[in-house]
Amino acid sequence: MTAFPPHPPDGLPMPGRFAHLHPDDGACLMESAALLAGRGFTDSPAGTHPALAALARVVNDSVADATRHALWPLAAELADARPLDRAYAPLLVGTVVDAARVLRPASRRLARHGRACRRRSEKLAHLRAGGMPSSVADLLWWRGPGRRYLEDALRVLCAAPDADQRLAGLLRKAVSEARDDVARDGRMSAGKGRCNR
Repeated sequence: MTAFPPHPPDGLPMPGRFAHLHPDDGACLMESAALLAGRGFTDSPAGTHPALAALARVVNDSVADATRHALWPLAAELADARPLDRAYAPLLVGTVVDAARVLRPASRRLARHGRACRRRSEKLAHLRAGGMPSSVADLLWWRGPGRRYLEDALRVLCAAPDADQRLAGLLRKAVSEARDDVARDGRMSAGKGRCNR
């Protein structure tokens, strides 16, 4: 993996909050990831799992400038962080919900969301995308309860007195785990290719 400086190299936009119309105006973490991947200027690049991109956008928009600049090197890793495991989204959302429950352990809502994520991830464990029906089911979960659970948990985390530290740590961990999953998926695919010869 290439080491990146703590600030964008010449030619890349400066890190900033929210979405931008053009790189001259700056770029959020996900827009930087898209540029580094050569996929145009968007905050939803194809190489990043939608749940991870959603987390990165909220973290980018919620932390102070110094923390955002410190997170900039993650853009390169986010550019290629789309695990194939169908359980990835509920696992990620469940991790964020668990982090919020540390702050609000008595929250029944967060406990319910955490259980729902665990049930879904257990159900989907080790299943890979299997065509249109599974893709539609995963999309419906992510666009419905999955996104709602993530947003509820992030509201709790953003209100914490040490929100910058918690959010930055959560995003770093999520990116590292996604990259590990992508690397494992690549090894599995390579192994399958050798067996088929």
